[in-house]
Amino acid sequence: MIKEKAIFSQRQELISSFSNALANPVRVAILDLLANQSCCYHGDLSEELPIANSTLSQHLKVLKEAGLIQGEIHPPKTKYCIHRENWGLAKGLLMSFFDTPKLAKDC
Repeated sequence: MIKEKAIFSQRQELISSFSNALANPVRVAILDLLANQSCCYHGDLSEELPIANSTLSQHLKVLKEAGLIQGEIHPPKTKYCIHRENWGLAKGLLMSFFDTPKLAKDC
């Protein structure tokens, strides 16, 4: 079997994943809420944000798939919190992304 060569680096893939998760103001608001407390239940988030529960669930799914949050199921509730390790990774990658490239002076 021929192994395909990766087109993008792991760093580029991670930056893209984190950036995609941050590309919606609802998800940024969710992260703001979670960053200011140790954890939060889905119901608490739905009380804070003016969106339908199904929409909230979809946004939580995107954030969880990107690794920025983690959830624990305690029937009938799900508790969410910031995934601290990945939060730090995202911060470092995004900061280095904006610091590393030097913009051409002729642009």
